[in-house]
Amino acid sequence: MTFSEPVAIDEPRFLELQQLAPLAPLHQPHNLSGVRAAQRAFPQALQVACFDTAFHRSHPFVNDTYALPRELYEQGIRRYGFHGLSYEYVIDRLKQIAPLYEQGRVVVMHLGNGASMCAIRDGQSVGSSMGFTALDGLPMGTRCGQLDPGVVLYLLKEKGMTLDQIEDLLYRRSGLKGLSGLSPDMRELEAAGSPEAMQAIDYFVFRIRRELGAMAAVLSGLDAVVFCGGIGENAWRIRERICEGFEWLGLELDDLRNRSSETVISSDRSRARLFVIKTNEEMTIARHTARLLASAST
Repeated sequence: MTFSEPVAIDEPRFLELQQLAPLAPLHQPHNLSGVRAAQRAFPQALQVACFDTAFHRSHPFVNDTYALPRELYEQGIRRYGFHGLSYEYVIDRLKQIAPLYEQGRVVVMHLGNGASMCAIRDGQSVGSSMGFTALDGLPMGTRCGQLDPGVVLYLLKEKGMTLDQIEDLLYRRSGLKGLSGLSPDMRELEAAGSPEAMQAIDYFVFRIRRELGAMAAVLSGLDAVVFCGGIGENAWRIRERICEGFEWLGLELDDLRNRSSETVISSDRSRARLFVIKTNEEMTIARHTARLLASAST
C-alpha cells in the first residue's frame, strides 16, 4: 500500500520499486531499465512513477482480500488490481461526454494483449478482475487469467516443473496463444478460423461474459459499459458476442454503430448505455507528471 499515488523517483524509491518486480515480471524490470537509462541521459530531470494499481485503492475490504490468514493480508498479499491508468483516463473521458453515466454504475472492459475489467461506482473502483498480480482474471494474449492454484501445486509436485518454467508457462505461453497454438493476436485468430483459434476466442468471450455478470452483481445493476483497449476499441465482432443475450441486464447493441465503432454503440432502446472510448494511459501519466512538476517548482 506504499504507492497509492504518483511519486517522484529518487534512489530509495527506485530500490523499493525493484522489490516489486515479482508482482509484474513482464513490466516492472523493463520500466525500471527505462528509468535508469533516462537518469543517465537526463540526470537533472524529474522522473515520476505512476501506478496502475492506485486507481483501485478505493476497493472495499471484500474486494481487496483473499481468504488467507489475516497476517498475509497485512504483509501485502491482497487484490491490487491493474490497468488503473487506463480506467482513470476512460472515466475522465466519460465524465466529459456523458457525465450522468460517469456518476453511475459502470463496468469498463480494458481488452487487449493484457485484459481486465473494473466495476466503478461514482467514479471509484469497487472491484477488479485482476488481483495480486496481472495474471488473474480474464485470459489475455499470453497470460492464463484465473487459474485454480491447485494447478500450480500439481505442476510442481507431479510434473516436476521448476518455478521459472511455471512462470514462463503462465505469463508467456498461455492465454490466447496457448489455447490456439497459433498467436496472441485477436486479428490473426479471427483471420485463421481454425477450430483451435475459434475455441480460444470462445473462451475469451465466455470469461468476459461471466465476469460482466459478476461485476453487475457487485454494482447491483448497470448504467453503462465501456469498451477500451486494442480489442475493445477495434474488434466489433468480439463486442457483439460479448453483448449478445444481455438484454435482461439492459444491454442492447446497435449493429451499425457497433460495426462503425462509434462512441455510443448501444441502441436507443437499451436501458444501459454502451460506449467505445479509446484509452490513453500515456496522457494520464503526462497529466500526473505535469502536476508533480508544478508542485516541485513552487
